[in-house]
Amino acid sequence: MHYGYKLIFPTLFIILMIFGLSCGYKFAGSGNLPEGVQKVSVAIFKNNTAETGLENTFTNDLIYEFIRGGRTVFPDRENADAVISGTVRSIGVASAVRTDSSSSTERRVTITVDVKLTARDGRVIWSAKDVSEDQTYIVEEDKQATDENKNDAIEYVSKRLAEYVIRRMTDDF
Repeated sequence: MHYGYKLIFPTLFIILMIFGLSCGYKFAGSGNLPEGVQKVSVAIFKNNTAETGLENTFTNDLIYEFIRGGRTVFPDRENADAVISGTVRSIGVASAVRTDSSSSTERRVTITVDVKLTARDGRVIWSAKDVSEDQTYIVEEDKQATDENKNDAIEYVSKRLAEYVIRRMTDDF
């Protein structure tokens, strides 16, 4: 009987490995871009907010997500099949958890973007409006610590937004 167990476990392990490898797992955003686009350029997003540098943060996160998905991002539009561009439309901060009517212990930052993928001939291939993500952060007694928490939340939201946009733009939705 002990010999049977020695054969069952390795066999079961091999079967599970075969099923695991054939599950179709792939990195988020590693699907195909619309209309067979292979080479993209990412334009710096417009910033319609008062948050300085938010357009650069989001643009860089978007480029990073493309590269992480195994794609090459071309700095010049001439070598690209399409250009990704858009606008950081808004950033909002609201109380998430209040201790009383005048103070809060947590705030929520929400960022909203519009994104489009434009072909070389000027035709919009794909677009998404009002794409938003949010994240809460702790309000400290020290204003500088609160500002650092807010900046960390903004960076986190930007990364998640970039992941979400790429996932929606590719076949991974």
